[in-house]
Amino acid sequence: MPKAAPDIQVKRVYDPPDRNDGARVLVDRLWPRGARKETVELTVWLKDIAPSPELRRWFGHDPARFAKFSQRYRSELSANKDTVGRMEDLMKSGPVTLLYAAHDTEHNNARVLADYLKARAMDG
Repeated sequence: MPKAAPDIQVKRVYDPPDRNDGARVLVDRLWPRGARKETVELTVWLKDIAPSPELRRWFGHDPARFAKFSQRYRSELSANKDTVGRMEDLMKSGPVTLLYAAHDTEHNNARVLADYLKARAMDG
């Protein structure tokens, strides 16, 4: 029987919380500009699962660099077993919503992370 894909959503941190969000996990290394801790309703802030500062600066939210960014970020995630394991533990408890601050809703680290986690869950 094939494995079911984990329930992972991706949202901007500025979007209002929803009762279907499950665990709300901020996956950016820096606290989002203008976001108030009282309104974000975080379960956990996993700074260490975010791209390295060097990779983040290199990417610069340039959509033309997104494919290479995704590849490099996946490599970083593969080397970051402890933090990825923490995220996978959260996923065992139910739905997870990955929160990010970038304006671009398609070309961001949370999208890459969601795809990475889904692929890992399906593989093994």
